[in-house]
Amino acid sequence: MTELFHWSDDFSVGIEEIDAQHKELVDLLNQLHDAIHEHHGRDTSRAILDKLADYTRTHFAVEESLMRVSNYPDFAQHKQNHEDLIAQVHALQEKLDSGQAAITFELLHFLKVWLTRHINEADKRFGAFFITAGVQPQWSPEVKRSMEAKKWWWKFW
Repeated sequence: MTELFHWSDDFSVGIEEIDAQHKELVDLLNQLHDAIHEHHGRDTSRAILDKLADYTRTHFAVEESLMRVSNYPDFAQHKQNHEDLIAQVHALQEKLDSGQAAITFELLHFLKVWLTRHINEADKRFGAFFITAGVQPQWSPEVKRSMEAKKWWWKFW
């Protein structure tokens, strides 16, 4: 089956951890697409949507932390964009719980367009700023090893 969202290096923002997280978001979006396309059922689709929402919150927290440590001038607007999407997804989850909405291809299209636009515009601006700012955290060897290791909790995402 064709992927909903095919990752390519054109989406790279130049920050390895952010790119890895973006790839995970794309993978979850593709999993949701497959679940709907293959009629895996409402519960399966909802579970994937919930994972996507949770991982998105985690990703936004990481991005916003990097923005704070680098004194990113567009931090407030970028954070607001994140909060707006989180609010929209939360409202959708409430509608799903009450039976007023369903997970549809239109929802997938909305999420794909939002993510594509957000990466290509806001996140790439931040990536360029971050790289130019030369923010290089000085990690201890233990922290660096931990960050490079495969995270045990990734299997849950």
